[in-house]
Amino acid sequence: MTCENHTRVTAFILLGFTNNPEMQVSLFVLFLVIYTVTLSGNFLIVTVTSVDPALHTPMYFFLRNLSLLEVCFTLVMVPKMLVDLVSPRKIISFVGCGTQMYFFFFFGSSECFLLSMMAYDRFVAICNPLQYSVIMSRSLCWWMTIVSWMSGIPVSMLQTAWMMALPFCGPNTVDHFFCDGPPVLKLVTQDTTMYEIQALASTLLFIMFPFSLILVSYTRIITTILRMPSATGRQKAFSTCSSHLIVVSLFYGTASLTYLRPKSNQSPRNQKLVSLSYTVITPMLNPIIYSLRNNKVKGAVKRTITQKVLQKLDVF
Repeated sequence: MTCENHTRVTAFILLGFTNNPEMQVSLFVLFLVIYTVTLSGNFLIVTVTSVDPALHTPMYFFLRNLSLLEVCFTLVMVPKMLVDLVSPRKIISFVGCGTQMYFFFFFGSSECFLLSMMAYDRFVAICNPLQYSVIMSRSLCWWMTIVSWMSGIPVSMLQTAWMMALPFCGPNTVDHFFCDGPPVLKLVTQDTTMYEIQALASTLLFIMFPFSLILVSYTRIITTILRMPSATGRQKAFSTCSSHLIVVSLFYGTASLTYLRPKSNQSPRNQKLVSLSYTVITPMLNPIIYSLRNNKVKGAVKRTITQKVLQKLDVF
């Protein structure tokens, strides 16, 4: 369908959070601090899991990829959001909106599958520890990671290509801080039932399918832990997967509130707050969760920082 007697939209206006200039400055400072912590924390995880031999295991290999995904995921939305908070013209081009939407879906879907791969890694480690090094070989870890990253391509291409091919002939104001699917879909000037059915099917496949794999893995893990005779053994086993459980709960809990709730229950304000939690807050918390609850990561961070300090002292 074309825009008969109407000009097709060539750019969108992002309303963001508020029109109050003072509030915008405060939000800019707050989100800039959060974004700095996010990048620093995730790059620190990438660094320590790469250089410290004690962390050259499948678990930390997946953690390194998760941190890389988080960096890429936040790059899609946060820099543009920061610019809009201090800019009088909060405009994004039609192509820019489609590009942002594509990479948002791509990295989001990839993270869903990577979290399921991490759950499988914990399942093998706890339920089959004697065969762990054999099963979780280097080649398998690479293939699992490649599949996780590439899994985002089909859903992102389908969702974005279909969405941006729909007619946008009327209003161009998006009541959100980035080009997310639901708020942009409201601007389409034709019936969107078929797209919504496809979007729901994609959501169930690319969000709930990996989530079901996580549930199966942790059902087996919990069953195995409860059968352990030693309380110390149970505590140690659970501690190895508790960080992952928290991250999964944060990611899937907030994402499901956006994409699995009926549209009638989603007010723009609540939608922004929920989106903010998984696009800005969760990526900041992930490295903190893994660092605070993991002695190996804390030890590696201390060793890495100490080494860097000593290197600088040697230069002087």
